[in-house]
Amino acid sequence: MPLQNRVDPFGAIHAVPTRGLFTGNRGIIHDPETKALLKKRWASPAWITCVCQFRDWRRVPMGRNRPGGKAGWTELFFLDEVTALAAGHRPCFFCRRERAIDFVARFGKAFGIAEPRAPMVDKRLHRERMASGGRPPAVTLPELDGFPDGVMVADGSRAYTLRAGKARGWSFTGYTEPVAFDCLADRPLCLLTPATTIAVLRQGFSPVWHPSADT
Repeated sequence: MPLQNRVDPFGAIHAVPTRGLFTGNRGIIHDPETKALLKKRWASPAWITCVCQFRDWRRVPMGRNRPGGKAGWTELFFLDEVTALAAGHRPCFFCRRERAIDFVARFGKAFGIAEPRAPMVDKRLHRERMASGGRPPAVTLPELDGFPDGVMVADGSRAYTLRAGKARGWSFTGYTEPVAFDCLADRPLCLLTPATTIAVLRQGFSPVWHPSADT
């Protein structure tokens, strides 16, 4: 039975068998004895995205990965970086240092901050993430053309990513074929990707896509 550790673009955590390209965490939010999530869905405002393989380290998902047999951070998994960004995560400074430095630097440029720091990003994101209580703003069909690639929107419970002037439906296994934005007409759309992250994408940050987005 799969563990409940797979994150969708809304930031919700599910139990599905497929893993995805990235892992990450929001702190310790599981019981290592049962390998089940606690009621809380984050233990820190620093929600990060990590690589699945780093050096020769090995971890037991939702296990006891700290000295003394204590629970370590709860491993979460994402289809790709586009999904992680929509859910409100950012690159990790430990295993993805260059990407994290780039993300924070572009954040500083976007908001005119001379010396940007990761906690500044986290504070803004925590107010905007759906999974931490943020309210996704409504968006109209004509506005979709103005968003950078990698932004995700939703029509109810269905998520779409925007790329090259087209929309692709999201799933835990990949993206659907691209369709024109007009296919989303007459539907109530909202933004999933936090406004802070959209500002970073506008500054040229290029997220890692699942291979299905290239077909």
